[in-house]
Amino acid sequence: MFDHILVPLDGSSLAECVLPHVVALARAFESRVTLLQVMEQTRTRASGSERFVDPLGWYMGAAEAKTYMSNTVTRLQRVGLSAEHVLLEGSAAERIIEFARRHEIDLIVLSSHGRSGLSGWNVSSVVMKIILRAYLPLMIVRAYQPSIGALTELRYRRLMLPLDCSRRAECVLPPATNLARFYDSELLAVHVVSEPQMPHQAPLTRGESQLLDRIIERNHLAATRYLKQLASRLDVDVQTHLATSNHVAATLHELTDQADVDLVALSAHGYSGVTKWPYGSIVINFIGYGVTPLLIVQDFSSEEIEHTRAEMATREYKGH
Repeated sequence: MFDHILVPLDGSSLAECVLPHVVALARAFESRVTLLQVMEQTRTRASGSERFVDPLGWYMGAAEAKTYMSNTVTRLQRVGLSAEHVLLEGSAAERIIEFARRHEIDLIVLSSHGRSGLSGWNVSSVVMKIILRAYLPLMIVRAYQPSIGALTELRYRRLMLPLDCSRRAECVLPPATNLARFYDSELLAVHVVSEPQMPHQAPLTRGESQLLDRIIERNHLAATRYLKQLASRLDVDVQTHLATSNHVAATLHELTDQADVDLVALSAHGYSGVTKWPYGSIVINFIGYGVTPLLIVQDFSSEEIEHTRAEMATREYKGH
């Protein structure tokens, strides 16, 4: 399932917030781990507007990075993980994505922030680039949350699975149930019945209100049956929660806080399954505004997801 885990690091303590999660995941899935650091060229301004690479600064930085990565690998090996490290040069996001595709990475574990420091954005610009273009399963760990402590202390007690009753959304079930079995966790399967939008300037007529109520009731009954059937076929502790709301994402965020969830696990797409974008709207919302660790299982391959116009234009430009 997650046989090979890639962990981008940059030498900062913020980026290291992923390590307890890496240990927890690697133990549950018996994964091998590759730590990857990308050295970006150190440039110094010369007279005028020209820039050149500072070779001394680069070699010193590379030596420090090798020592850091070697020490981090040793820490992981001491707790029983199969780990190695790789040092590359270039643009961080591009090299990480290239490495992941070439080496058949099954999961990338990312800290929301790294060496550049915390910011008002929920994820850094480099991390967002990787998220949008990797087309692979990802875990995002929030660097601004309190640190867990020792590498082996993390236990997932409660995992929340937002589901929309579609088969596509269920692609998150295999890794989630595997984690639940390994850590004796509780799965909280959640469905939010969305109240249909009926744009209007005047109050709804009685007939329109009755139609709205019938649609909600029908969807509520279908979701009830789905969650009951889901709980009966999983061999782990499953709790279900059904809500009705005019804002699905807001309700899911509230439940995440109220239920003291350790990990939110989502399929990249749900019922709509639109290949034009790598993620559906709920996943994008959790990337941008979620505060708990987030596991995203990609249900489309990189060949199925449409390339953006910017990506295609860049490829054409490079070909000239």
